[in-house]
Amino acid sequence: MTRLDKTTFAAKARAGETIWTAGAFDALSAKLAEEAGFAAIMSTGFGVSASHLGAPDVELYTMTENLAVVRNMVNAVTVPLVADTDTGYGNAINVMRTVREFEQAGVAAMILEDQEVPKRCPAVANSVEILPIDEGSAKIRAAAEARRDPDSVIIARTDAFNEADGINRARAYVAAGADLIQPISRGFTDFDALRRLRDACGVPLSLQILGWLETDLTRDQIEQVAGLAVFPLVSLMTATAAMRANLQALSGAHSTRELPRQTTSLKDFKSFIGFDEVERQKAKFLVRELPEALSTVDEGAR
Repeated sequence: MTRLDKTTFAAKARAGETIWTAGAFDALSAKLAEEAGFAAIMSTGFGVSASHLGAPDVELYTMTENLAVVRNMVNAVTVPLVADTDTGYGNAINVMRTVREFEQAGVAAMILEDQEVPKRCPAVANSVEILPIDEGSAKIRAAAEARRDPDSVIIARTDAFNEADGINRARAYVAAGADLIQPISRGFTDFDALRRLRDACGVPLSLQILGWLETDLTRDQIEQVAGLAVFPLVSLMTATAAMRANLQALSGAHSTRELPRQTTSLKDFKSFIGFDEVERQKAKFLVRELPEALSTVDEGAR
């Protein structure tokens, strides 16, 4: 895997050189995505809400709660991280603070959506309420103005279910300063529609590979239109399935000898999580202090 720094990530995404990305919901899943070879990682708000609150993705967590998770993810990996920053947690003024806080945390990109606050995940909600186009544009303009690093990528997500409305919004958000446009899968229903969106807005798309995008599109088609292609929920759903299977079996058997899913050995996990490096650092930096009694004797002998 070629390592991307923030500048290279921004240049490739803006140029439409598709960066394949895994979704993660905490620092551990981010480390596993990096180990697997992904060039970038996206924090998924759906996963953050599920894993940290045990609650659905309806913007129940606050900006600072999300920020704490994302900062830990950034610190755990060396690849660029794309942050799901939901609606920006308020109006355009709130968006400006959100952008600065996440930028300071070290993210490479931020996704901002045009739903009313609080948002609802369109993957599960029958309908969502979106902002008037001028208000959505103003929030993107505020985000673009607030960033202090020109390599911070602003991804504008539109939750419009109607293709014509989605294209109009995409054009307006690009004019306001968005680097990429992210449509929801229910608003555009085939590859030709994605291509029309890409041509109309003039910038690459950010695609969440869910629904029909997951089953109907080829890699080549995705790379024709996308600067960013994300598998947002595979890590969350994999972890849920594995833990559910093993914990249910363990509850009935009260033994780890015949679990349905393979588990990582403690030795392997300790190595992966970094115990060896901590021991190396301890040997290098920690100096044991002399016992107090011995220290007193030494002082008297001088």
